Amino acid sequence: MSEQHEYKFNVSMSCGGCSGAVDRVLKKLDGIKSYDVNLQSQTAVVVAEPSLSYDTVLATIKKTGKTVNTGEADGQSMSV
Repeated sequence: MSEQHEYKFNVSMSCGGCSGAVDRVLKKLDGIKSYDVNLQSQTAVVVAEPSLSYDTVLATIKKTGKTVNTGEADGQSMSV
């Protein structure tokens, strides 16, 4: 089993406030090794410990009220 997971989300973000909201919720989530929220490419890429599930990260991003269009876990397409 790998030491980490990489989750990638396409998130509808229209301004710095939107990306800031996603940034804030990810910052508080336990089990994240690193993450990058990119307003320009409308993506949030999360490198997580094995204990942190895709669904948990997805639910956390959705709490901001932003629309998650697509998601991937370790290169595999996942449902959103």
